[in-house]
Amino acid sequence: MSFILRKLQGGNLEVFKFGMYVLFPIGWMYYFGTNLEDRFSVPGFWPTTEQSHKIPDSKEEIDRELARMRMRDAIRREKRKEQEAMVAAGAEEGA
Repeated sequence: MSFILRKLQGGNLEVFKFGMYVLFPIGWMYYFGTNLEDRFSVPGFWPTTEQSHKIPDSKEEIDRELARMRMRDAIRREKRKEQEAMVAAGAEEGA
């Protein structure tokens, strides 16, 4: 061991450090960059086409989607108004 340390002086030490600075990240990237599909894959992580949203293409599909969204907003608005009316009625009874 002391033989190696005696050899790593001056320029040899700088060459060794440079080699480590260059080869360590390359080795790290090679170790973690190869065979990623088998090592880090999670089956069923990405949704299938049936489970994911379908973006409307034609004008009719866009109109249907807008009508559905407006209907959903109207239903939510009605529920919110009913809840606000119930809260207001409860506050009037308590006062």
